[in-house]
Amino acid sequence: MHRILFSSVLCAAFWSSPCLAENWPQWRGPQNNGHSSEKGVPTEWGADKNIVWKLALPGQGSSTPCVWEDKIFITSPDGDDVVLMCIGTDGKPKWKQRLSSTGKVVYKNEKANDASASCSTDGQLVWAFAGSGDLACFTVDGAEVWRVDVQKYGKFSIQFGVHWTPVLYKGVLYLQVMHRNAQMLVALEASTGKEKWAVNRPGYGKGESPDVYTSAFIWEGEGGPLLVSHGNDYCTGHKLADGGEVWRVAGLNPTNNGAWRFISGPLLSPDLIVVPSCKDGPVVAFNPVGAKGTIDPDNKAELWRLPAAATPRSSPDVVTPVRVGDIVYLAGDGPLTARDAKTGTQFYREDKQMSKGQHRAHMVVAEDRIYVTSITGAIDVVQADKEFKKLATNTLPDTLYGSPAISNGRIYLRGWGHLWAIGAK
Repeated sequence: MHRILFSSVLCAAFWSSPCLAENWPQWRGPQNNGHSSEKGVPTEWGADKNIVWKLALPGQGSSTPCVWEDKIFITSPDGDDVVLMCIGTDGKPKWKQRLSSTGKVVYKNEKANDASASCSTDGQLVWAFAGSGDLACFTVDGAEVWRVDVQKYGKFSIQFGVHWTPVLYKGVLYLQVMHRNAQMLVALEASTGKEKWAVNRPGYGKGESPDVYTSAFIWEGEGGPLLVSHGNDYCTGHKLADGGEVWRVAGLNPTNNGAWRFISGPLLSPDLIVVPSCKDGPVVAFNPVGAKGTIDPDNKAELWRLPAAATPRSSPDVVTPVRVGDIVYLAGDGPLTARDAKTGTQFYREDKQMSKGQHRAHMVVAEDRIYVTSITGAIDVVQADKEFKKLATNTLPDTLYGSPAISNGRIYLRGWGHLWAIGAK
């Protein structure tokens, strides 16, 4: 029964025309690209302005809320547990289920936590993943359907914890399991947790490079869909049927740096994929239609390649790029850079007017406005254009690592202290 409901709801709302894209079913939104088709999304707010409600959370987490109609799903530490929470869009908790119980885990960086991966939902089922390796499926009313331990593919060995969000696509969960003891791609039947396939996805990095903090994505376009994996010095595209590799972007670690860990994800659009690396390293853009083999300057699919940046913080280290029309936006820890999508030509790089502090949340787009989040609680709202124009800077008294979610005219922000609902009261 779950499988029938899953297919019908997914086809109706997940990949439909923008007029139905009012839910935020996964961490990168209804189209997996950070875009919302909502109208009337707030541009200004503050601790006492345009706050519909706020809800205190039981622990310091970093997962992005996913929203379906009147339900919000997030994971959170709760004592020694990681829990899946369902919260109504009225700000009232509906239910809470334990996802894992491993005790307090201490990572090299105290900011890391086991509630960093985001949930996914189709309106009938919800899927949640904890840094312990527990991946579980529940009904939207809180009944457990299945669970698996992802550490069966290799005991976790990763410096700053596990943060991969499984991507949900047409009845299948796709997950990249990439750390020092495993470099794998896995496909599970979403309604049962049954493994469809698991394949090795080799990289050739050394030291810290096998530690991967970004998540798998689905690219849709002519010749697709493909599963896109990013990490361990490469970005690769794979067939959904069996995980077979179609293309591989090379040259992302030109100096063979042993501390080259990937956090920022690739920008995916039908005729353009933009692949960041890290630490002001290269950025590569190519046309994925018909792309095969090694993507490098000798491959006709490659459109442009930015070398390692001479200017600090000018290329992404954590934040996934976004595209609006023919402009690609890249965010470092503060600066926002706009480039021509097909040539890479820089339109602007703005630093002074952007909020300072580390940027760990990913950008989102609504009504040709880009929302750029700092961990300090500040979100800059920038007009999408070839010339820089900041519309507002909005600050909340919270620490923001989770990316914004947009649904039903509201912005939902998950801070370390509270879940915030922003909109007209």
